[in-house]
Amino acid sequence: MALLQLQGISKAFGAQQLFSDIRLSLEAGDHVGLIGPNGSGKSTLLKIACGLEEADTGTVTLQKGAKTGFIPQNDSFIEDETCLFNLEQAAKSLDLNEAERYTRVNTLLSRAEVIDGTQMVSLLSGGLRKRLSICRALLASPDLLVLDEPTNHLDIAGILWLEKLLNANLPESPAAYILVSHDRRFLENTTNKIVELSRVYPQGSLQVQGPYSAFLEKKEEYLLQNQQLEERLANKMRRETEWLRRGPKARATKAKYRIDAAGALQDTLQDVQDRNRASSGTVGLSFDGTNRKTKKLLQATKIGKTYDKKRLFTGLDVLLTPGQRLGLVGNNGCGKSTLMQILATAADEHPAMNPDQGEIATADNIRIVFFDQSRKQLDTSKTLRRALAPDGDSVLYQNRTIHVAGWAKRFLFRPDQLETPVERLSGGEQARILLARLMLQPADILLLDEPTNDLDIASLDVLEESLSEFPGALVLVTHDRFLLDRLCTNLLGFDGKGTVAYFADCDQWLASLDGPCPKSEKSEKEKKLAAPAKTEQKAKAGKLSYLEQREYDQMEERILAAEAELEEVKTTMTEPKVMSNAALLEKTWQRQEDLSAQVEALYHRWHELEEKKALL
Repeated sequence: MALLQLQGISKAFGAQQLFSDIRLSLEAGDHVGLIGPNGSGKSTLLKIACGLEEADTGTVTLQKGAKTGFIPQNDSFIEDETCLFNLEQAAKSLDLNEAERYTRVNTLLSRAEVIDGTQMVSLLSGGLRKRLSICRALLASPDLLVLDEPTNHLDIAGILWLEKLLNANLPESPAAYILVSHDRRFLENTTNKIVELSRVYPQGSLQVQGPYSAFLEKKEEYLLQNQQLEERLANKMRRETEWLRRGPKARATKAKYRIDAAGALQDTLQDVQDRNRASSGTVGLSFDGTNRKTKKLLQATKIGKTYDKKRLFTGLDVLLTPGQRLGLVGNNGCGKSTLMQILATAADEHPAMNPDQGEIATADNIRIVFFDQSRKQLDTSKTLRRALAPDGDSVLYQNRTIHVAGWAKRFLFRPDQLETPVERLSGGEQARILLARLMLQPADILLLDEPTNDLDIASLDVLEESLSEFPGALVLVTHDRFLLDRLCTNLLGFDGKGTVAYFADCDQWLASLDGPCPKSEKSEKEKKLAAPAKTEQKAKAGKLSYLEQREYDQMEERILAAEAELEEVKTTMTEPKVMSNAALLEKTWQRQEDLSAQVEALYHRWHELEEKKALL
């Protein structure tokens, strides 16, 4: 018998139908990822599965004696008590003796790794609260664990911790779990079955056995088949329409049958067309650049910042140029958002935040646009209409006037939502409002602090594509490893102790977390093994500027990274799915040409720096 069985589940809120006739079976060993567009009913379906909400139709069958554990998006604790106390209170509801409760509570507290049991819950960060919430759910050793957006508030270290926990075979590990997440790398690493809720599918969902990458392949096949089906039905409908125009006599049995069949064909075609249109319902993102020709947009030299007696970073150099995509990575509280705030107002006459030391220079009349993860820029008391178009009933985008209803539609808002207060909109909808406002501001530099929060996967894909085409410089803070690897040209890693270093990609940065960062390791080695040589090198390099010397030190690593990416793209060019797709082939070829030019430019610059050093 299945651990959990959903049969014919339907749910609507008023006139809005979330889903209908959903069928899902979970066996022991199933690790299910539930995905779908914002508003498709994912969280509602999880609550129905846990018995926390009633379905309009259908049945939910849980295996006799099986226990479920539910981890909601927003946790609830006794705020003025310690972490240990909250876990002990949860354990009291379990059928365990005192010794078993003690063992289980302290075991799970240790599983959280970075939580101090004596700390008050009210003082915990969002990431630590999430860890505590997960451990509390595991106290009961549930057979089925249900997780709603478990990576929310977790930094990359926290996400890696959760991946390890879910993949482990521990005494408290569930027999199966189902989770909602928009983190594509997390889905790939933790699931063996993907279920997508969407109106695109006739049954309301697509279920694919395998990880997220397998799902993407199957979905692509399905969408292609559906497009081909629409073309065949449309051709057939044209022939039937032409026949009907000739005026067949309905009295004849054969003619009447064909007329009825034509009507049924029209209904089928309309249904397929509606589903194909639904598949293209994604946010219309496109960030505007200023087309500035300046090569050096912003240069920060040896800047540092200390906050609340904690050194966040020191001696940091940042150079932003058009086309650069810099990712900031590190645990929560390490200084990423602080650096973003410093950069955001660097060109202002009176910056809102200055570094404690160092200098920042910007190009004249630079335009810096900042996306703040706290969403302080959003007045939630206003209506959606006013939030999208503060000055009237239209917006000016790329020198075109667009009515607010059309602008709202571009971001997947319905006309009837325009008078809805922003505070009543979901987190994903509020994120889309901020992105819509960003698009109205041509920028030289885009600073995006956690722009992916609450966005569905389809919107993430579009965001990724639009940012890759942005002509200016981009600085990005995100915990989405998939986005970092696909988008960023390099990463700036914060260790939380005041040290920062540049990395080629996310894997290189994650590898550094197991030991000292590359620069620190090199410095220590030079101190111990080659102190005289280091002194000599420092004296020789005196006529290279600090930035030139830093560039020279990093050049070999940058060339190797670019060459590796170039080889990867060359391999991709030979794949059948690329060779058979003209648009994809052209895009891949262009990427190959860009990388070839990049490698050539890097070698040329390296040669220039070598010659300059040789003259000293």
